Amino acid sequence: MGEIMERRKTSSVRIGTVGIGDEFPISVQSMTNTKTDNIEATVAQIKDLALVGCDIVRVAVPDMAAARAIEQIKAQVELPIIADIHFDYRLAIVAMESGADGLRINPGNIGDPEQVGVIVKEAKKRQIPIRIGVNAGSLEKGILEKYGGHPTPAGMVESALQHIAILEKLEFYDIKISLKANDVPMTIKAYQLMSKAVSYPLHLGITEAGTIKSGIIKSAVGIGALLAQGIGDTIRVSLTGDPVEEVRAANEILKSLGLKEYGPTLVSCPTCGRCNIELAVIAEQVEKKLSTINRPLKVAVMGCIVNGPGEAREADIGIAGGKGQGLVFRKGEIIHKVKEDELLSVLFAEIDKLIEEEK
Repeated sequence: MGEIMERRKTSSVRIGTVGIGDEFPISVQSMTNTKTDNIEATVAQIKDLALVGCDIVRVAVPDMAAARAIEQIKAQVELPIIADIHFDYRLAIVAMESGADGLRINPGNIGDPEQVGVIVKEAKKRQIPIRIGVNAGSLEKGILEKYGGHPTPAGMVESALQHIAILEKLEFYDIKISLKANDVPMTIKAYQLMSKAVSYPLHLGITEAGTIKSGIIKSAVGIGALLAQGIGDTIRVSLTGDPVEEVRAANEILKSLGLKEYGPTLVSCPTCGRCNIELAVIAEQVEKKLSTINRPLKVAVMGCIVNGPGEAREADIGIAGGKGQGLVFRKGEIIHKVKEDELLSVLFAEIDKLIEEEK
């Protein structure tokens, strides 16, 4: 898959087995919404996330029970785990001792510089990177006052640079950075400014983006705009709902920009007055079929002879509709001409055959 422009050059960090930085593929992250100390539920959710293409998972660590639970969770899953820590440095220490592969903290909200030093010493010893995560909704009071009492891209960057300076003073450089807002233009501008200020890898996201429908749109616009500029090394689509949908959306964003091959791609036309088959019904059924497939596969479902045959020929397999009938293409060759009510069954059989042949 070719990138649409050159990636921004960065330093690199490693979260468990996953490398992050311009020399590595852009990785997909999500966060569990279970109580972390509910080990069974958390493990089950992490396994679900792995099945749909998640690379890294973050868990909330609000207390010691959650920090200690990481050890048992790690023993049952393969994905690297990042511990999300606020305020209490002891939680970070126990999380690392329990096997966390990364930390998400803001050194400034830990407070005591000596306590930050204890975290950094342990992270250095274990080669655990730290993500500095700046959110527009929780900027420091002094920065808000400086920038007129409300969040701005420049204020978000200044906050991040202050946190970075704390770690750099302790000679710690295994850092990645996020600057998230629920305002898309603000987020884009903040990352653009940050990309020019430092060479650390950047974690992209639109925070509090909303429900699955609206949140995916906001995330696709914001994250996609930055990726198209070569900015971003790991991403999370933040949605209110099942985190599995975050991962699916993130992979679709990467696929749409030619940055990742994962799972099938469905090409279907928007339909118009030339369409002579029930294309919407057929496309929905094909999409449902493809949701059970993990390997890359391009399937075209086209409604008429204008663009249909050409698009179908470019796909691994596809159909082009006619009046009450359709053609089935495989690798550019017509293999069947069938009645409309046979299109789905013939297409599905050919998809299964193609997958079996390429195993």
